[in-house]
Amino acid sequence: MILCVAASPSIDKLFEVDRVEVGRIHRPSAFVAVPGGKGLNVARSAHVLGADVVATGVLAGHAGRWVEEALAAEGVRARFAWVEGETRSSLSVADSTGRGLTEFYETGPDVGEGWARLEAIVADLLPQAGWLTISGSLPPGAPEDGYARLVRAARAADVPAALDTRDEPLALGVSAGPDLVKVNAEEAGALLGSPIEMLDDAVGAAAEIRGRLGGDGHAAIVTRGAEGAAVVTPQGETLVARLYERGRYPVGSGDAFLGGLVTALERGEGWRSALALALGAAAANAMVPGAGRLDPARAAELARRAEVRPVAFGGRARRPRPSPPRT
Repeated sequence: MILCVAASPSIDKLFEVDRVEVGRIHRPSAFVAVPGGKGLNVARSAHVLGADVVATGVLAGHAGRWVEEALAAEGVRARFAWVEGETRSSLSVADSTGRGLTEFYETGPDVGEGWARLEAIVADLLPQAGWLTISGSLPPGAPEDGYARLVRAARAADVPAALDTRDEPLALGVSAGPDLVKVNAEEAGALLGSPIEMLDDAVGAAAEIRGRLGGDGHAAIVTRGAEGAAVVTPQGETLVARLYERGRYPVGSGDAFLGGLVTALERGEGWRSALALALGAAAANAMVPGAGRLDPARAAELARRAEVRPVAFGGRARRPRPSPPRT
């Protein structure tokens, strides 16, 4: 079973319009709403790909009940901590001009003591888990080391943990030594203190992050959108993974990538096969309106076309900044 933590869930809405114009009324030609936020996108993607999944997180109010019911309608098992307020919404607007998405993200409710309830749920479910995924930003009121605490709980239960977040929660989470960190180039650059612009930068960043995690036995992935990903595996192999496919709806593709990756790893597949499925899931997500939605047959077809190859890394990574002590 894959246990997916969504600390800051959202109702993810997608409007499609002919053209976004400032100050004008827009009447969408299509509309999709899904139970989202990064952690739930991971859960839903892995579920569609055939994994046994349980989602958890913090929900609130009428919007939270909608999220819970919509997940159940998709067949995703879930167990949530509840707080006062309302679960947030996120809006993406796609137009036909090819200029990309315009996005609006609300801030979620203050979780307060709900965080302790979430930690208790995770502790209760970890003994049945084969992987723990932790995705997205920390909600207001959560402790800054909240993700690091979940990583340590997973390590104590001997469950591999995958972390995908940013800023201070990422830095603190890395110090706890998760088995896998997956971040995009912007997040990696912020963590390491310099921009990730080229493939060599991404390869060096993945190597540096893996070193901060503890080296052998840990993996790091730096994704670069449609340009693919730089990967250093737990065995120390440096890989570049690419799939030359683009879609109109990229929101949630990074989450689908992680969902596909852990689905394959939990099945016992090797890293190259897992990365191919991750790329196929990410590309399939970008072809369907609504984050975390994908056709599993299409994902499998795209995975067969993925390019995963080793690259030589000559140790040209930037000199690492001192890491926080591991606790």
